[in-house]
Amino acid sequence: MKLFLLFCLAALPAAAQKKIEVKVVVVTMFERGEDTGDAPGELQLWVEREKLTEKIPFPQGNRNLRSDGKGVLAMVTGVGTAKAAASVMALGMDPRFDLTKAYWLVAGIAGVDPADATLGSAAWATYVVDGDLGHEIDAREIPKDWKTGFVPLRKAVPYEKPLRQPNEGEMYQLNSALVDWAYRLTKDIDLGDTPAMKDRRALMRGLPNAQKPPVVLKGDTLQSSTFWHGKLLNEWANDWVGYHTAGQGNYVTTAMEDTGTLQSLHQLARAGKVDASRVLVLRTASNFDSQRPGITAAESLAENRAGGYAGFIPAVESAWKAGSRVVRQITANWKTFREQMPR
Repeated sequence: MKLFLLFCLAALPAAAQKKIEVKVVVVTMFERGEDTGDAPGELQLWVEREKLTEKIPFPQGNRNLRSDGKGVLAMVTGVGTAKAAASVMALGMDPRFDLTKAYWLVAGIAGVDPADATLGSAAWATYVVDGDLGHEIDAREIPKDWKTGFVPLRKAVPYEKPLRQPNEGEMYQLNSALVDWAYRLTKDIDLGDTPAMKDRRALMRGLPNAQKPPVVLKGDTLQSSTFWHGKLLNEWANDWVGYHTAGQGNYVTTAMEDTGTLQSLHQLARAGKVDASRVLVLRTASNFDSQRPGITAAESLAENRAGGYAGFIPAVESAWKAGSRVVRQITANWKTFREQMPR
């Protein structure tokens, strides 16, 4: 009889089976090797330290899912906006999971503006801005009175006003009350330090925030599929974030995937699959986005590529240190936070 019941259950369509209620989805973007036991990427510390021992097949995504069996689910989207959008949409439409009350924590490494913070720092974003959607003129053909050759979508000159409303995915504003809660919960965490980071930040003369030890802060993020570098593009990033947030945002970190993730989450929210107000984006600094004083942008890019990022492992650690405190707080208070968000 038991075997017969199991056969009948397996024969049920996926929609008729009991769904797994997910409390938190940890969204990482890449893993360098295995999920455990080797050089870590963005996923590995979560698997090892949060005991995400269950492997859940996810062939429609980038990599199998990981779970603790108690409501925490971790995924790897793949690198770039397109892969992030595809993977998050695939998870959101997966009939095995109930994601309607789930919180989403994007936790990954990034470049950092040395005017705002240093290597190993962790920044909670309120605004997530896209750095790809727009028009572009080659630098050799930019009019002399233009500050940049990058022009907002549907506009004729850089930073043309007024902003188009609604936008087409150029900017996402997260739930500021939830962001503030996450920041307050984590702002006093000791993120640690290393000799390599101390040596690297000592070179950032004239940039006091870059020369301080790592901190948790609030700061907004610019996402683009092009890995850009240099002080002039840093200036563009600050201007671009300021433009698309009507002066409310402050560019701090640069990465690739988060506007793709948010695009899918907003579409899933319209379908009643997720709650897009329950999203947090935490980006941690593996490298400076521009050159140190005394060298060119090209020299700086080559220097980083050849020597690796002094902040890579510390940034991976910081993402787990700050992010796990939020995840644990949500799961420990699930009876409350399932129905009402932290304040």
